[in-house]
Amino acid sequence: MATSTSAVDPVALLADLIRCASVTPAEAGVLGVLERALTALGFTVTRLRFEGDGGSYPVDNLFATRGTSGPHLLFNGHTDVVPPGDRALWTHEPFGADVVDGVMYGRGAVDMKSGIAAFVAAVAQAPAAGRISIAITNDEEHESINGTAKLMEWAAAQGYRFDFAIVGEPSSTARVGDSIKIGRRGSFSGRITVTGVQGHVAYPHKALNPLPVAANLVSVLSGTLDDGSEHFQASNLEFTSFDVGNTVTNVIPAVATLAFNVRYNDKWTPESLEESIRDAIESQDDEGTRIEFERLGVASRSFLSPTSGAVELLSQVIAGQTGARPEFSTGGGTSDARFVAQYCPVVECGLPGPTIHKADECVPLDDVHALTALYATFIQRYLGGD
Repeated sequence: MATSTSAVDPVALLADLIRCASVTPAEAGVLGVLERALTALGFTVTRLRFEGDGGSYPVDNLFATRGTSGPHLLFNGHTDVVPPGDRALWTHEPFGADVVDGVMYGRGAVDMKSGIAAFVAAVAQAPAAGRISIAITNDEEHESINGTAKLMEWAAAQGYRFDFAIVGEPSSTARVGDSIKIGRRGSFSGRITVTGVQGHVAYPHKALNPLPVAANLVSVLSGTLDDGSEHFQASNLEFTSFDVGNTVTNVIPAVATLAFNVRYNDKWTPESLEESIRDAIESQDDEGTRIEFERLGVASRSFLSPTSGAVELLSQVIAGQTGARPEFSTGGGTSDARFVAQYCPVVECGLPGPTIHKADECVPLDDVHALTALYATFIQRYLGGD
């Protein structure tokens, strides 16, 4: 089967990407770097800007596609990075892409410009007749409103259907390929407001203190919600704020506000979770106060991809390259894979990330080459090139 003839050096491409200071949502030329590289590989590239939705900032995105037949493989990633923070903590220029002793330094070196560079370089070795699409956003590290979610909606509206997707987020632990994420827990945030009556602490009978009721709710609701499932740890509710806005000690406050987040497994949906929390609140004695509950933001749903098919093939490829099958993980926070999972099975497969979001974020160049080789072998086999 014919393959692309345009070679791509993943290290050189990674350096070009890092040198673009694409701190969310500033694009800083990074999508232009990708557009030129992908156009040279025969991709049709579409640049899309999404904005709106409650005053959210506009975001630049990129969708590239090549091929019209066979299994349709999607790669997803983000070019935006977190701010470098205090420059004095860096020993290398955050956007300089310095290489010292086989290690490249720079913001985004691991999270996740390396994954993008490795995939593009791997595609250069891919069967030219295969169907490959690449969906890149510049808003994963912040609001994630005008990024991958809308990019996938747009692609679906254009008639694109995907069979399997890889998100290039750092997923490994000690070495490339030792772990892939086959799912993620969902995230649900809420606020509970307990309203009483303000008063003087010397006359508590003339007031109604909301704090004892609020404290009881913290005690009742905190902690694990289940025993976990086959691939997921137990769901857990953690309170993140307990606020009365009171700066003095002689006033009983009128209102106590609690904020919490739940990281939940595949035993729950946002709807069933909200119902359970409301039931738990209503079962408690309000002691005459008024208790109100509201969901905050849009809940992220949990997802789990089947471990057969493409995931099994990827595991075989990793075993062939490293000598060991990967661990299947569902740990960690959220990623844009949650948006992709609504359209096709998806895994996160990328580099180890011990320096993610740290000063002197860096990546060994050997890891970049190893990930490129892993992607290239998988693409070749998935698209029927062997």
